[in-house]
Amino acid sequence: MARIGAALRQGWRRVKALPRWVRRTLAVLLVVQTTLVVAAVGYVASVDLPPDPVPPQASVLYYRDGRTVLARIGLTDRTDVTLDRVPAGVRQAFLAAEDRGFADHYGVSARGLVRALWSNVMDDSGEGASTITQQYVRNAYLTQERTVSRKAREAALALKVEDRYSKDQILERYLNTIYFGRGAYGIEAAAHAFFGVSVDRLTTEQGAVLAAMVKDPTRGDPALDPEWTLDRWKWILRAMSEAGWLPDGAADRTPYPTVAAESVTAAAIDGPIGLITDRVEDELVVAGFTRQQIRTGGLSITTTLDATAQRAATASIARALDGQPEELRTALVAIDPQDGGVRAYYGGDRGRGFYDDALAARPPASTFKPLVLAAAEERGISFRSYYNGTSPRVFADRGGAPLYNQDNLQCPMCPLDVAMVHSLNTPFYALAEKIGPNRIRDLALRLGVPEKYGDQATMVDLKGEPAPGRTRADIAIGRYAVAPADMASVYATLAGGGERTDRHFVVSVVAAGGGVLHRHEAGPERVLDAGVAADVGAVLSQVVDSEGRVPGVEAAAKTGSQQYGDTADSSDAWTTGWASGLAAAVWVGRDKPGPIRTANGKAINGDGMPYQIFRDFLSGALAGGGVSPLPRPANVGREDTGDLETIEGDVKMVPGLIYQGPRKGDLVDRSLAVGTWSQRVSRLDEALREHAAAGLDFAVSLVDRRTGHRYDYRGDREFETASVVKVPLMAALLLKAQDAGRGLTSAEQKRVRKMIVASDNEAAVQVYAKVGGTAGLRQALRRIGLDDTDPDPKFGLTTTTAKDQTRLVSALTTSGSPLTEASRAQILQLMGSVNADQTWGISAASFEGESTAQKNGWMSRSTEDNRWIVNSTGRIHGEKTDVALSVLSHGHRTRKEGIESVERISALTRSHLGW
Repeated sequence: MARIGAALRQGWRRVKALPRWVRRTLAVLLVVQTTLVVAAVGYVASVDLPPDPVPPQASVLYYRDGRTVLARIGLTDRTDVTLDRVPAGVRQAFLAAEDRGFADHYGVSARGLVRALWSNVMDDSGEGASTITQQYVRNAYLTQERTVSRKAREAALALKVEDRYSKDQILERYLNTIYFGRGAYGIEAAAHAFFGVSVDRLTTEQGAVLAAMVKDPTRGDPALDPEWTLDRWKWILRAMSEAGWLPDGAADRTPYPTVAAESVTAAAIDGPIGLITDRVEDELVVAGFTRQQIRTGGLSITTTLDATAQRAATASIARALDGQPEELRTALVAIDPQDGGVRAYYGGDRGRGFYDDALAARPPASTFKPLVLAAAEERGISFRSYYNGTSPRVFADRGGAPLYNQDNLQCPMCPLDVAMVHSLNTPFYALAEKIGPNRIRDLALRLGVPEKYGDQATMVDLKGEPAPGRTRADIAIGRYAVAPADMASVYATLAGGGERTDRHFVVSVVAAGGGVLHRHEAGPERVLDAGVAADVGAVLSQVVDSEGRVPGVEAAAKTGSQQYGDTADSSDAWTTGWASGLAAAVWVGRDKPGPIRTANGKAINGDGMPYQIFRDFLSGALAGGGVSPLPRPANVGREDTGDLETIEGDVKMVPGLIYQGPRKGDLVDRSLAVGTWSQRVSRLDEALREHAAAGLDFAVSLVDRRTGHRYDYRGDREFETASVVKVPLMAALLLKAQDAGRGLTSAEQKRVRKMIVASDNEAAVQVYAKVGGTAGLRQALRRIGLDDTDPDPKFGLTTTTAKDQTRLVSALTTSGSPLTEASRAQILQLMGSVNADQTWGISAASFEGESTAQKNGWMSRSTEDNRWIVNSTGRIHGEKTDVALSVLSHGHRTRKEGIESVERISALTRSHLGW
């Protein structure tokens, strides 16, 4: 005792030796600490532990009137089980995932609590860092509002729970109250929903999958985001190894368990409303709610959806799709420009948990041209300016590939508003080059397109494309993919006079007890001059006048059609626009890009089915609403800022005149294909000899698969392949993969796509090495039947014959090929999807409605006075056509001359043979 007293006296002397301000500070801190401890003890004592947890309740979604029910979500499957039925390894998985110190703390992690309180006070982040006891308390007794008072009450109740129940009882209650997704509330229901077994049959590995889902029951569902779940599952297994519950390295050696592929409650809310509930839930999760709270908390959620508009959306789409092919998919998103509220939403009719077409990025085609016009007006260029609308035109960033207007329409002296009405490509591409593609991208971001989709930047070239990571003037013709929902946001900003309010689905959330938990609050932001927005609306109202007015509504709109490969079909068809008070985007396409046609075989373009849906929707959604007229044009910018100086040749210089230019197949003279096959061959031989007399060295080979006819002109003559060799290179890689009993890896798939679609030489070099260089390629060529093709270490200098090239096409189209059906289809699909700068050549021998799968190549030889090698080979396919055609040539003075010559030879071949 004397020793303790001496120590205290010594300590007091040391304290007295400290400066006075330090002694006062310590005294204050001691008083504050004592006060806080006393207050905390008093607060915990004042909080009563409710006798029974609040039972789970479904939440109700209302239309924006706050009275009409939109949907009920969160009906659950729950069967409580005792802890002794939960295998030890499964319990350990949850402890590893959520609270490794569960056995040691008294309900609250002091460090986690301080961090969470600080985060809530300083930045309202909603940080949790909760123990299992705190999670149980939150799920069983509390709402999940993000406030300091709720967090304090949670901690107090956790201490009370720890005092009343044993650790096993707490863990048992916790496992029975977790929401796992798929409507499964508690671990017994989850075991059935994800693995089809009762909880006592779960393996440790399966338990770790369920434990991974606690963090996010929707994203954690392996059927929706398997990569995310797998990563977290491995993390949990590593944590179990660190805790000594599993051997070291178990995460890398343990096979991932098989999970039921489909959610048992995916269609609990079917039809278009199902996806709306998904979007509402996603928005609330971002706002700080948990999915468990949303589905079991008995919330009253008022949405922005308008009952009349939603009925108009579903009705207009149902009418349009009635009797049409099942593969057609449709999306419609309508937004109120004043507050950003989504008034109608259709992402598909398959119900909750399915793929949402409204959020899938697709090429918007010509619906992006209004953004080009708006960006131009920001630079002082009027919509009355005259631009060169001839077709085709060659632009700097297209690698020499000509750009055509739809149907090759011509408008040499074209005001931009006229170019918009007729959806001409060349004036807007020229405009994009003039003002800079980045300015258009910047405007799109301001208007409502996100900067990224996942990890990929929007509106830039991808790897393997001409300018990876950069935006080219292709943005003017809508080549860069954008989701329909984001296009609706863009047009809502234009409709709002250049003021943007972010798109949202939720107005407010009220707790079961009546307290307001959330209310959407966001004001408009000026992102575009009102005069520019008015001018764009005035121009797009001319489009509506041309396409067909909306009954009873003054509207502005733009249609767009994304061409499918080198065909007359579209893969994506759009109409986007607005009337006063409502903007909408409509998309029609397929799950995977492909030709879209009506039941009677007619190609679907933007001015067809999408425009019909748009008109019907606006008319129904705004019926009787007293819609205001659109603002009058402000006439921003100068009219003397065009590019008519770029016009070449003899054209009709009449302001605004539109006339038909040359079209696909114009080079073919069908009248020449008369007489017997031998007579046709004889006349073609003579015609080609006359062509060769000009000094050009070329060869032609053709195989008509429908008739069995074959034609060759110097078909055995050797030519250097240039990039045409990239097709057999891909075939060789696929053969190698087939021999190994596998498909191409993701890296290989990206590489061959770059090699074929973008004709990327670096990718081809890598593939050449992968197949074993000259020896490997030679072996593959022999298997395919190409005996006349001789590989060179520099792949482009490989030699081939026109006959071998048509044999190659036969190997890609016949069942007797060593290539599997899947391999053949993969090659032909890439050949049919080549970039715009690769679509010249034998396509000149095709007509509208026929598709071309081709590979072209060109190369300049310094050893031949820089003369050009120009080759084109592939397949032309249609309802009555299926031919393999190859034209190989060299000796051209320029690349342009070579392309024109190859196209004339191709067309001349069809003119005489008439396949």
